[in-house]
Order: sequence, then C-alpha cells, then structure tokens
Amino acid sequence: MAYDFQELKEQNALVEKELQPLKREYQKRQMTKKQEEQLYQKIKEAKMMDKNKQKHGRIVKFAAAVLLAGVFVILPNTSAAVAHAMEQIPIIGRLVKVVTFRNYEYETKRNKADINIPELKPENPSGDGKIQENLDFATAEINAEIQGITEKLIKEFEENLDEEWGYQDVVVTSEVLATTPDYFTLKLICYQGAGSGYEWNHFYTIDLKTGKRLQLKDIFIDGADYITPINENIKQQMKERMEADENVYYWLNDEIEEWNFKTITDETSFYLNENGNVVIGFNEGDVAPMYMGTVEFEIPGKALEGIRR
Repeated sequence: MAYDFQELKEQNALVEKELQPLKREYQKRQMTKKQEEQLYQKIKEAKMMDKNKQKHGRIVKFAAAVLLAGVFVILPNTSAAVAHAMEQIPIIGRLVKVVTFRNYEYETKRNKADINIPELKPENPSGDGKIQENLDFATAEINAEIQGITEKLIKEFEENLDEEWGYQDVVVTSEVLATTPDYFTLKLICYQGAGSGYEWNHFYTIDLKTGKRLQLKDIFIDGADYITPINENIKQQMKERMEADENVYYWLNDEIEEWNFKTITDETSFYLNENGNVVIGFNEGDVAPMYMGTVEFEIPGKALEGIRR
C-alpha cells in the first residue's frame, strides 16, 4: 500500500497550526470518547516508556492479528525463503543489523494502517563472549519493547474499526540515525490520528564497544552535572530559533508558567548522531505547540566538554 507518511504529517501540521493556536485547543480532539481516551493514554505511555526502558523485561511472544473479512492485511512473513531474503539486508552496524519482523497493512475508506516493525539482530565479529552476551540481552529487550508498542497500536486500531463514522490513521516506521564503530541508534517513529493526530518517537542506542544499551547518564563521567549544561543549551537554541523564524515557537517564556520548559531528566529521550553529539528529542506537545511536531536539539560537543566519557 502506497502511504506518504511525510505528506500526512505536513497536512496534519497545517491543520493544527491554522485551527488550534493555543495549547488547550491542541488538546481538543475531534474523535469519539473512546479514541480520545486511547490517544491521551498513548501520550502518557510514550513519556513513561523511557522511564522503564532499562528495566529487565520478559521477552514476550506476540500473536498475529486476526484477518478481517473484506479488507487487505499483510501478516508476518514466516517462510524460510522470505526469512532468508530479509537477512540479506545490509549490515547497518558493526554488531547490529535490522530486518523486518512484520509488516501490517490495512486500508478501507475510513481506516488506514501502515505498520512496519523492525527487529534488531546481534552480531559479534570479534568473538568476544561478554560483548555477545550483552548484545543479545540489549537487542532482545529492545525488540520486545518495539513489538509491544506496535502490537498495542494494532490492537487499538482494530478495536476502533467498530466506530463506523470515524476516521483513523496509524503509521509506524523506523530509521537508523547513526551507525559507527562505537555505537548504533535506531529511531521508531509512531503516528496515530483520528480527526487530529499525535506523533511520538522512541530512540534506542547501543554501545557497540560493550554491547550494552545506553542510558543518558552512561555518556558522562560519574558524578558529572550534565543536566544543567544541556538545559542551558536547549533554552539558548529555543531562543535563537524563535528569533530567526516567527513561525517557530517554544514554551520558554510563556505567560502560563506551567507550560514552560524547565529541565530534562535522566529519562528524557536522546540519541547520539553521526558526529557523536548528544541529541535530545521531545514528542509533540512536550516543549512546543503541537503544530511544531516532534522537535530535537543537538547539543554541541563544546557545551559538554570535560564531562563526556
């Protein structure tokens, strides 16, 4: 199914910007009560996911979604030939590669879903047993999280098919943000729309020298205050961007104090880009009006000089 995710986001951004200039108006959804509750729960879960991402989780086996009559659904590719073909995808990290775990597509006049579920596969050319053990655990944990996120979206999508008057769009895709000899980063991009829409991201970074999944604190020297310089740099970037473009707005000096950005936490989403710089990511509505979409701030190396590992 041809599905232009970028066009969908741009159209949604225009609608949000034109019709909902204030934050409270952004939060009003033209959807059923059931869909509204699910969407707000999704926003909450997206923020909570980072807090739990380092906890040891069980690897869960997920059942395939049920085929519904009169629609077109693609379920997991399970044949040996297809599995072999997927494994021919080029290696995108020295110790990690990505294959397609499952594609879920569904389209009717009122409902569209295009969900592509990636899976990380660990490799260890060096043969180091400890690195392999760490890598096996990290990739298994990430895969379980991704499959949990996407299976829940599929379940909600199918449950909402009963709302005959409504419209819904669900899109999930992924992007490799960095692959260097030292680390690998995957971005999972999620969009859920019903009248209005919400986009959020999950970032997964693995230290390829150790095979371990990185938390923000792992990037810095023990005991270093990295929160303060990151906060200061983000606020400075917000100010500069708003001064450069009148269409850009962040909650920095808003009249409603509770909206203003104050600080990141150890659980704030982040990744390392190809330059080795820390990038802080915020979902829609976190630090700016929702028409701004998801926003990111690359923290220059100089701002963190002396406290990076």
